[in-house]
Order: sequence, then structure tokens, then C-alpha cells
Amino acid sequence: MITKRIIPCLDVRDGRVVKGVNFEGLRDVASPVDLAKYYSDEGADELVFYDITASAEGRALFTDILTEAAKNVFIPLTVGGGINSVADFDRVLKCGADKVSVNSGAIKDPDLVGKAARLYGDQCVVLSADIKRVEGKFMIFAKGGRENTGLEAIEWIKRCVGNGAGEVVVNSMDTDGVKQGFDLELLGKVCDAVSVPVIASGGAGCTEDFIKLFKTLPKVDAGLAASVFHFGEIKIPELKAAMAENGIPARLLKK
Repeated sequence: MITKRIIPCLDVRDGRVVKGVNFEGLRDVASPVDLAKYYSDEGADELVFYDITASAEGRALFTDILTEAAKNVFIPLTVGGGINSVADFDRVLKCGADKVSVNSGAIKDPDLVGKAARLYGDQCVVLSADIKRVEGKFMIFAKGGRENTGLEAIEWIKRCVGNGAGEVVVNSMDTDGVKQGFDLELLGKVCDAVSVPVIASGGAGCTEDFIKLFKTLPKVDAGLAASVFHFGEIKIPELKAAMAENGIPARLLKK
């Protein structure tokens, strides 16, 4: 059975890892390079780096931090933020990323996912979808959750997967940072709509939230979180042990 992945997310702003609630109220956490190495040693299955203001500020993603982190981390690294062209994919992959996450860039250029998938393979292209309920509908937001695109989320995700996105990160803006559990309703709809791996993001508050996620939605491939890992509220080795005890396949560190 394929193991379920646990993925810490490092939101980077001005060279530091930060975290907020509902995409707002950011506070400083740590050095991204130090934190990446810590998580690698703790047994994280992958890491996600987001340059959270690159798209809104219209600039290129941090590459010096990425290069340094890639030298020190030996688990898959996904990087996003400010990915607007095939050249951005190329630059990030050459800096050491294993996969590239695209959100606003795909909204601006719907052909970007397909072009990148043809060049680098579907497995390199991760669609990151920031989703919020608006008048009872799931809508796609861009620019770090600042802008309602008017796109209905499930149809948008299906379109991008059809174009070659090999994985989908579902970021629920409604549950982000609230620590009341993952958005199971939204995640269930995405899992039913696509056959590629789905990563749940937004809402983890305790170990039980991950257990409930994987037991309720067996199709979900991974759970992603930030603050609960950054502030030590959940320790990855203990989370993995709890998953194993509950019959959820997990990669455990050899002692």
C-alpha cells in the first residue's frame, strides 16, 4: 500500500519563514534553510516552499534560499510563488527543486501547465489551488488569496489536470490557520473529480485531524501543514507513529 505523505509547508517572505491565519496577519518563524533541514531529519516526506508575495509583487522567486536548502535536504522539494513562465520552471528546477507549484501563473496563462508538462513531465507540475467559498460556490483565488478570479474551483482543477498537472494541492482558505481540521467537503469533491495525487492543505490543528483526513478520504495522498509543525504543536515522528497505529501507511524513520 502506498504510504501517506506528511509535508511541512514553508511560506517565505523577505527570506524568512512566516505564518498567518486565513492568509493574513503574518509573523516570523525561522530561517527557511534551517527549518528545511530540521524537517528532513525529523522524517518529513517532502517539503513545500512558497514565496508568498512573489506573484502579488510581480517579481521572480527566491533562488539563493532554494539552492542552499536543496544542498541540505534529501527529500523531494516542491517550490512555488511567482511561477509565470516555462523559464521560471527551468530556473527553479535547476536550483534543486524536484517539483514546481503553479497557481496565479496558470490563471494568467492557461497553457502554462501543458507547456511545462510536455517539457519536464507531468510529475514535475503541481497545481496549487487557493479555494474559498463564495455564495455557496468553491471559487479559485489568485495572488496569495487576494483576488477572486471568478473561476469555479472543481472545473478549473479538472481542466489543469487534463492539461498535464501531475498533482494538486488543495489550499482551503476557509480553514487555513484556523486549526479546526481539514476541509473534508472540498477535498472530497476534488478527489472525486481527478485521478492524480491530491494534497490536503489548510486546517490541521492536531494529530487527530490527520487521522480523520486519511480515514475519511482514503484517496487523499498527503497532508500539508505549517504552523502546527513550525511551533512544535505536532511532532512529525509522533504523527507518523499515530498514523501507523491507526492502520494508515506511513514512512517511519529507522532507529
